Order: sequence, then structure tokens, then C-alpha cells
Amino acid sequence: MAAELEPSIAATLAGGAAVRALGPYALRSVADVKTALETFLSAEAGRAMTVSNLKRMGGGASKEQFVFEIPNVTGTTRCVLRMDPLEAAVLTNREREFAVLRAMQNVIPVPDALWLDSDGSVLGRPALITSFVSGVTKPSNITTNVSGFGTVLGLELRRALAVPFMRHLSAIHQFDWRRLPRDLFQAPDADPEQAARWQVNWWTEVWRDDALCGIPLMGLAERWLREHLPATRELVLVHSDYRTGNFLFDEARQEITAVLDWELAHIGDYHQDLAWIAIKAWSHVENDVLLASGLMPVDELVNRYQAETGRKVDRQTFFFYQVLSVYQCVVICLGTSLRAAHEAHNHQDALLSWLAAAGYVFLSDLADLLDAGALR
Repeated sequence: MAAELEPSIAATLAGGAAVRALGPYALRSVADVKTALETFLSAEAGRAMTVSNLKRMGGGASKEQFVFEIPNVTGTTRCVLRMDPLEAAVLTNREREFAVLRAMQNVIPVPDALWLDSDGSVLGRPALITSFVSGVTKPSNITTNVSGFGTVLGLELRRALAVPFMRHLSAIHQFDWRRLPRDLFQAPDADPEQAARWQVNWWTEVWRDDALCGIPLMGLAERWLREHLPATRELVLVHSDYRTGNFLFDEARQEITAVLDWELAHIGDYHQDLAWIAIKAWSHVENDVLLASGLMPVDELVNRYQAETGRKVDRQTFFFYQVLSVYQCVVICLGTSLRAAHEAHNHQDALLSWLAAAGYVFLSDLADLLDAGALR
């Protein structure tokens, strides 16, 4: 019997299975991408379009990314192309990402969603094009390569960034999700536990499909999650990857310039975003206190969220989503990332293999959480 999933997510997972039998992924040359981009943009604009200064962008374990310029009436516009490889750290849908970016315009700072090639019929793989937004994901004196991991912001910067960080999270959760396209986003409103059940089913399904070998702890975690499904108090738009490393900021102004990485966005429980912010891997400990996403202690995160939104944070529900979030990280690192690297279906095999190593850190965190859950 197929797992109960959000229909759009089920369709995305089914589509991803079709590429599993394909051969290794061939890295796209800059020249080939330029030709395809000019063909695509010329068709969209109804006139000949030229692309200049096309370069690969670093970062990202799930997409081929390029920055380029196109002419406008006063000069040039800088844009970003995000294009799917065959497989990646996470299997997602460009139409959903494009739609939620469009919905967030004038709500919080995000890149402008400009064009979409949903099936890759012109660009070769499903892709979207956004505006380029200036900013950094970490202080310029930080040398870590994986976005969000090991980022220490410093007292002054974290105090400054915490204010817009919480303000934007509140705005995302206050957004009327009913305005999203219903063919792309479905609401888990059949019963109070459906939001949690859909999420558990999503990530356990991916683990079964992608894991190269079984890990007993993952079975124990799945059983714990299914036995502790919480009732959702209120459905919101969940970003689902809201953390340090996934927003750009201006170091001089100490202001967030864009919230990025919307590909996992869905309608669900607001506790999920809060729990994700507090994952240890993109947090750090200072004076024996865990700073969630390097910004603030977890209790402060909860209290500020309650003050910003008027919503109550239930600690049992928060803990459930902590377990689910770390379970999801194991799936991404030891399941999908390792599988994509094993099949040579991605352009960043070395990074995906590194994520597999990081997966054992998440596995240790998962064991600690399950031990804590057994005492509750």
C-alpha cells in the first residue's frame, strides 16, 4: 500500500524514480548552457536575447547554479540560473519553488522569480531563473565551505540579524497559504495529525528508496515518530530549511537581503521551522548554551517567536519535530546524497560524499534525541 503523502510530493518522488536507471550525469559546459539560455530567453521575450558574463556559482549540493547578465534599457540585469542534475541531495520540484518565490514577493526579501522551464524542454533539465541578490551567507572571516555548518556570527552580528530573522519567519507563517496554487500545494487538513503524518511518510519513503544499506536506528526512529504524531494547532506555510546559511545578509548594514532555498516549502506545522532552526549542525555552543542557528538560545527562540506571532509553542510538538528534523538530515546525507554520488548522477560527488560523513553526526544526534524521548 502506497504511503499517504501530499499529492504533489508523491508525484515528485515518482518522477525522480524514472531517472534512477540512467547513466552518469554529464556536467554541462558553460558554452552549452549559454546557447540554451539564449534560446530560452529569446522565446520568452519574443526577441533575440544575449547572455553575457555567464559563470558557475559555488555552493549548493542540489543544483547546478550559474550567474549571468542580460541587457536592459539602462545596462544589464544580473540573474541566477538553478538547474536540476539527474539526482541531488534532495529531490524537489522547480514549479513549487518558483510558485512560492512568487508568493513571497513583497512579503519578505527574496530573489525575484523571473522565468521557469519546468520540464527542461529547452534548458535540458528543469530549471528556474531568479534575480541576483547581493550579500553573504557567512561573515567574510569564516572559511568553512558548506553553507551554515560551523558558522560563528559573533555577538554584535547575531544580535543584529536575530531581529529580521524572527521578523521574516513570522511573516512567512502569517502568509495566507490559501493563495498558493492548489495544484502545486495541498493542505494536510483531513485530521489534526495529517501534517505530521505526511512529513513522516515523505522522509521514510525517501529513506526506503535511497538508502544503500539499512541502519537499525532509522527503523527505531520511524517507529517513535509514528507513535508520537502531534496534532497541528494551525497550518502555516513552512519554509522547511530556514536557518543560518540559507539567507543572505549585508555585513556592513547587518541586514538580511534575501531568504533563499525554498525548494522544501510546504503547508504544515509551524513547530517544524522552529525545530529546524535549532539543529546542532548549524548551531554552536557558547558558554555551555546552544545558540540556535548561531543566533540565540533555544528558549529565546521560542519566546521571541511566541511574542512575534501570538502563537503558543508546545514543547512536546517542538520535540517531535526536532526528532523528525534530524531524521530528515540523516535521510538527506546517508540516503539521497550518498545514492546520488554512488550513481554518479550529480556534478558535486565529492560534496555529496562529504555529506554522507556528516550523516553519522546526525545519526548520533538522533540517538541522543531518542534517548531523551524515552525519558519523557
